[in-house]
Amino acid sequence: MARRTPLNETHRKLGARMVDFVGWDMPVQYTSVIGEHEAVRTAVGLFDVSHMGEIEFTGPGALDTVNRLISNDLARCADGQALYAGLLNDQGGFVDDIVVYRFSPERIFICVNSSNRDKDFAWMKERAQGVKPVDRGDDFAQIAVQGPKAAGLIQRLTKADLSKVGTYRFTEGEVAGVACIISRTGYTGEDGFELYCAPEGAERLWNALLQEGQADGVKPCGLGARDSLRTEMKFALYGNDIDDTHTALEAGLGWIVKLDKPGGFIGKEALEQQKAAGVKRRLVGFELTGSGIPRHGYPLLKDGQRVGEVTSGTLGPSVKKPIGMGYVPTELAAEGSTFDVEIRGRAVPAKVVKTPFWKKP
Repeated sequence: MARRTPLNETHRKLGARMVDFVGWDMPVQYTSVIGEHEAVRTAVGLFDVSHMGEIEFTGPGALDTVNRLISNDLARCADGQALYAGLLNDQGGFVDDIVVYRFSPERIFICVNSSNRDKDFAWMKERAQGVKPVDRGDDFAQIAVQGPKAAGLIQRLTKADLSKVGTYRFTEGEVAGVACIISRTGYTGEDGFELYCAPEGAERLWNALLQEGQADGVKPCGLGARDSLRTEMKFALYGNDIDDTHTALEAGLGWIVKLDKPGGFIGKEALEQQKAAGVKRRLVGFELTGSGIPRHGYPLLKDGQRVGEVTSGTLGPSVKKPIGMGYVPTELAAEGSTFDVEIRGRAVPAKVVKTPFWKKP
């Protein structure tokens, strides 16, 4: 039986269409994916992301312990700062991509992907040298509030000064009377916040945001809009665009890899070797120049020969073009390079374009 978030009944009352998503009963849409997508681009949308996992390291040595596990460098961050990073295997491939929150050198909080909750915890527990992790996934609900009107909406419900919470920063405070970690990261390309709260406060918080946001044009949003929004930004999705067989350098995520970090990290040696030898394949963003929509798993062809496959694809509601991502040989990765996407037996032409696909007007 699929697991349920604390907001499951709330979604059903709102008429959401529910689907099984990595073992969770989740809303894929309420009205229409396009309508929810546009609400986030122009106003504000609410996402229930309580299925995500939370892992915490506390005590002396927490910072050093976590820093040896992640590809980025948390020592360069200040308290109150968040960091996007990879958990990498010995080959430089992704165990997961994560967001790490530095409360202090003795309290590090990590948000992991829902599909990897148990795997990540076991992986960290086995490899942590010093402080051991605590699985806090059942202690938190999480609501993402995304869009240009997100800050104004939340500010009306909290005494915390959100103007002091920059991008990839966080604070703690009550929102609608519910104690929250208030994080400003996002997965949509728009300004936005993630509100972490106790499960028993989730419904009160969700309803308060919906009610207060009516004047802003707030909409509850499902997984469908979340996927189209992140695809337009070329934000990688674990299991589609990144996994344990593709390295951070191949994925174009070299910026979250700090090879010069004191103490190193798991996967460093493999990435150094790959960098020295030259990366042989790269994740690119492309748009179709023929008719069709690229979907996950469709073959990528060059001169009739398979050279890769679509990792993510959609008809972008904001860019109004069929767009996608996929790994191709490095010689095909330059902007303007062309190849075909095989769609139901047809070879549809495509070209590599500069990303993100969506840029604010």
